[in-house]
Amino acid sequence: MPANKPVSEPVSKMPSRTPRVPPRVNAVLRGLQILELLATENHPWSTSDIARKLKMPKSTTSYLLRTLLGRGYVRRDAAGDYRLTMKLVELSGQALRSLGVREAAQPVLRRLVAESETTAHLAVLDGAEAVYIERVPSPGFIQVNTWVGRRMPMHSTSVGKALAAYLSEEALDSILAGRELERFTSKTIFSPAKLKLELKKIRETGISVDDEENTPGILCVAAPIFSGGSSAGAGGGADRADREGAGRGEVVAAVSLTGPAQLTKGDRLTFVIDRVKGAARQISQSLGGRGKGI
Repeated sequence: MPANKPVSEPVSKMPSRTPRVPPRVNAVLRGLQILELLATENHPWSTSDIARKLKMPKSTTSYLLRTLLGRGYVRRDAAGDYRLTMKLVELSGQALRSLGVREAAQPVLRRLVAESETTAHLAVLDGAEAVYIERVPSPGFIQVNTWVGRRMPMHSTSVGKALAAYLSEEALDSILAGRELERFTSKTIFSPAKLKLELKKIRETGISVDDEENTPGILCVAAPIFSGGSSAGAGGGADRADREGAGRGEVVAAVSLTGPAQLTKGDRLTFVIDRVKGAARQISQSLGGRGKGI
């Protein structure tokens, strides 16, 4: 009898399936997508726009935004649109220490203080406020009442104005809409129209000065810090190019020196301005920004 031949049985092919993501994990992923979108697109977002951009159901998007709002990760403006807050930075000192701009700025700030004998700050913008993320105090007995994490008004401080100067017109208008600019001293700029003129001047000179606008007797000088992010040139004319740093990169922070107003006049003020601009240029270049023209 002929030998039995092995019979090959057809192998059934199971359709490949993507592992199902548990609902809770999926919600976390979608929440992170929202945070990443708000972080990378520097303008207010409505619930509908976020849902459309991320291809999420509007009801889900609304629920996640309410959760993020309740936890302080996003804020809602008068128009009902959303932006990030500084909560991610404020979570812990460890997270703050990991910021590249802070690490790059620390040795420069120390040198600034040694050269000027005044207090140096590093700040970022959060809505209508500048937030100090680093501070190196003056070695002298004259100290200013600031600390890491302190929030300062955008319109009356040198760091706030240096950061606001490079916002898009839409972003700036969104911040100013329905907001009264508080007058802290007789020198405070409290008119939105005058503030915009001041910001234009800052873009032209690369330097921002708070001459007793926030605190009587205190003068501050600040300059913007550029990273190697998006650059200008994508249309919008000269004003847009000025706002976006004229090819230098994206403004991510501002560096400043703060001291007594009566001791920061004439040649001394010129010296401080030169040192602050040089510090901003050095930090910008270390972050991949060109820094040229600061």
